[in-house]
Amino acid sequence: MENLIRFGASDLEIVPIVFGGNVFGWTLDQNQSFEILDGFKDLGFNAIDTSNNYSHWVEGNVGGESETIIGNWFKERKNRSEFVLMTKVGGRFGYDSKPNTKGAYIKEQVELSLKRLQTDYIDLYQTHYDDGNTAIEETLRAYDDLIKEGKVRYIGASNISTDRLIESMDTASKFGLPAYISLQPEYNLFDREKYEREYESTVKEFGLAVITYYSLASGFLTGKYLNDSDFSKSARGEGIQKKYWNDRGKKIVMALNEIASAYRTTSSSVALAWILHNPTITAPIVSATDHAQLQSFVAALQLRLGDEAIEKLMNASAY
Repeated sequence: MENLIRFGASDLEIVPIVFGGNVFGWTLDQNQSFEILDGFKDLGFNAIDTSNNYSHWVEGNVGGESETIIGNWFKERKNRSEFVLMTKVGGRFGYDSKPNTKGAYIKEQVELSLKRLQTDYIDLYQTHYDDGNTAIEETLRAYDDLIKEGKVRYIGASNISTDRLIESMDTASKFGLPAYISLQPEYNLFDREKYEREYESTVKEFGLAVITYYSLASGFLTGKYLNDSDFSKSARGEGIQKKYWNDRGKKIVMALNEIASAYRTTSSSVALAWILHNPTITAPIVSATDHAQLQSFVAALQLRLGDEAIEKLMNASAY
């Protein structure tokens, strides 16, 4: 699959679907993860996003399990150079810890990530959560050192306020420090408002690449939840029902289902194609636990939604 696009203001090139590594060490064990990663690669994809703290929320895990699995896969398949590898730093390990973007902490954590990932460089190192307290210059100087040492190629941000994002870009410019080249926000048909109202104009102003998380709203937009009884069929169903199953959520699901039927494809593919239709979005991050779900990634890239379909989705998801 030759759908390579330039990743923001960098020389990285990706096929515009990024695999979300939060499932490794959670819903997939190492063998299952290898199978899915093999399938992802075989379909021509080349970008993986993870974090140093995935998947700490699973009982018995401590965080770092996802990076470890990816590192073992790179080692076994000898294919590290074929992938754009994205990971994150600064998020919590467990519910009693807090975000941390202090320079010394970033430098300590990058070594642990590199060791787990069995690589000597990270293509995109992202501030997972901005702690809101550490001086931005301190954070950027730590990243600057890592880039000069060749351990990191580019930096991005995820959960950061627009004010701190703008301040980060201005600080980078003022002191000649590395600037974030990307933003990783929550964005999907249900969760549109925050990105569109708060971030879209800033993304345009600075030419940031955008990779979206929860692109399928934790599975709500995949087409497997069409009525009340469907939520009892999955472990996460109750939480998903509580968060998404309101009048607006039902409208979105119905519109997705109708369009998927008309285009002879899946709701997942339509939901991802809708994200890709937004010119400010570079790529959705999305996970898969079986090969059928991987096929929906391919279908999403090939799908060209007409104006009528886009309008129907915009109306159903209006906020």
